[in-house]
Order: sequence, then C-alpha cells, then structure tokens
Amino acid sequence: MTLKECYAALEGDYDSVIGRLRTERMVQKFVLKFLNDKSFDLLVTSLDEKNYEEAFRAAHTIKGVCQNLSFTKLYESSNNLTEVLRSDYSPEVEGLFEQVKADYQQTVDAIQVLQATS
Repeated sequence: MTLKECYAALEGDYDSVIGRLRTERMVQKFVLKFLNDKSFDLLVTSLDEKNYEEAFRAAHTIKGVCQNLSFTKLYESSNNLTEVLRSDYSPEVEGLFEQVKADYQQTVDAIQVLQATS
C-alpha cells in the first residue's frame, strides 16, 4: 500500500498533509508514530471511569494529532466528541465515542497495512 492509498483508506486528505509536511518520508514517519500514541487508550479508560475532564483532554489530543496529519474522518468525529466533552458529560457522549472508536479502528487498520507493506 502506498501512503496515498493509506490516506484514501482512512479517509484523510493526502494533498493537505503533503502540502504541510512537504515529503512523503516525513508524512510516513509521523503516520507510523500514530500507532504508538496512547491518547485513544486514555480516552477509553477515562470514559470507563467517568473522568470526563481527562476524557476531554484525550479527545482533544486525538483531534489535534488528526488535524496535523489530515486524518479527516477521525478528526471530525474526535472534534465532535471534544466539543461535547468540553462541558462535561452529556448523553451524546456514548454515541459520539462509538463513532470515534470506529473511525480510530479504520485509521489504525489502514496504517498497519501501510506499515506491513513498507
């Protein structure tokens, strides 16, 4: 899988990230580092513990990383969750988290394929 195909699979904006980071090598370096980021694990744990302040920080971190890497689909869902968590808990959190979870898995799956073929 090429980097461009990876971006298509995770529904990101390849042209935008290349414009920002300039080279595929640089983009791929940061894309692969995404697999080691613990923000999603922190989000899951924080929501399980009903620690919505920490869940907000984790969702906000995911959103920022996704914005920088142009992971558009995961950025949008994590942004929606971040905004709801900004004011603590809301019944919307659970549904929004399920979308983040699905988008996160789609992103990780695409990156793992890229990693396996690099």
